[in-house]
Amino acid sequence: VQLQASGGGLVHAGDSLRISCAGSGRTLGDYAVGWFRQAPAKDRVFVAGITWDGNTVYTDSMKDRFSISRDNTRSTVYLQMNSLKPEDTAAYYCAASPGPFIKRHWAEWQHWGQGTQVTVSS
Repeated sequence: VQLQASGGGLVHAGDSLRISCAGSGRTLGDYAVGWFRQAPAKDRVFVAGITWDGNTVYTDSMKDRFSISRDNTRSTVYLQMNSLKPEDTAAYYCAASPGPFIKRHWAEWQHWGQGTQVTVSS
């Protein structure tokens, strides 16, 4: 499966933004999908994940503001981000792997999109 992340941009603190991860080549509905983010000079960290049937997992510090969802008919996974803060500034990547589990470490995911930049100004 090939992944294409989109929807990033420059927003102000407190704004909301929804980014998307579209799958092609094979339906994304066959995969668990995760969102990660990476700020400059920092590690890639887990944000949220969703199983093929809609079970979700979040990093605790983001679960009150971020929401992951999927539309398998569109082969797309979304990350809704609310009340954005400058520290949310990062490149956001989506990843996919077959199987029922969500992995929190980036090295355990098989397929990656190219990333979409989210910049939050104060």
